[in-house]
Amino acid sequence: MRTLTRPVPLTALVLAGALVAWIITVQRMRGMDAGPGTDLGGLGWYVGIWVTMMAAMMLPSAAPMVLLYARVSGERARRRQAQVVPTWIFVAGYLVAWTVYGLLAYGIYRAVISAGTDWLAWERSGRYVAGGALLLAGVYELTPLKDVCLRHCRSPLHFLLHDWREGRVGAFRMGLEHGAFCIGCCWGLMLALFALGVMSLFWMAVVAAVIFVEKLAPQGERLVRFFALALIALGIWVASAPASVPGLVQPDSHGADLARMRMMGTKPGQAPMQMQPQPTMKMR
Repeated sequence: MRTLTRPVPLTALVLAGALVAWIITVQRMRGMDAGPGTDLGGLGWYVGIWVTMMAAMMLPSAAPMVLLYARVSGERARRRQAQVVPTWIFVAGYLVAWTVYGLLAYGIYRAVISAGTDWLAWERSGRYVAGGALLLAGVYELTPLKDVCLRHCRSPLHFLLHDWREGRVGAFRMGLEHGAFCIGCCWGLMLALFALGVMSLFWMAVVAAVIFVEKLAPQGERLVRFFALALIALGIWVASAPASVPGLVQPDSHGADLARMRMMGTKPGQAPMQMQPQPTMKMR
């Protein structure tokens, strides 16, 4: 247990977990990017891949907080002020917070599907909805709430010193609370990922890189405005000329059809399937 409170082994463990999550995500999601409105699949499959995605994307930027928690927890145990609590409980609480966010997004997706999505056809209003989501994500980057949550993520010592909770339940709750701040910091960027194609490994890597820079780069907080302008510009680009956006799969393209076939377990070399024309953003 003491080994896992030391910086080097714990850092290696967290980064190894993120690497494994990336490997699993690439294996499971390769070739499944059908662009904006990609079908999220069944709830069980979605939750599994979402948690894996969050571990891959968020653990590297959350590593300093995990290390700081382990250090404070270990120091309190050495002083006999509290019992040793495994750090993984804190990490579990953090991932549960992101799982709740993912379930909320899934619920909204299913509600939209149930209400009918003809108006979301890519050639009608779909690209404008995707562009609007990117604009919203960009505007949120400039809000005071974003600043507060980002400051917490970049400098969490105040949280640990003033909101410390003892025991396993306390560690889990602290992980949840830190996860809530992280969601407050990054939910707009995750919205951008949904707008660009939640199954896209390319956009997933881009969003993960932005989150990492904002939270850990020496001048990361100053780059927020640059990222905000980039998201706003990208939103306008997607709405006006989506076919020219690098890395963006058009939902009505042949590549998107192949991605949907892979998600349904059909290989390109097999007999063609009778696929019903989709008047929507290919969300079904």
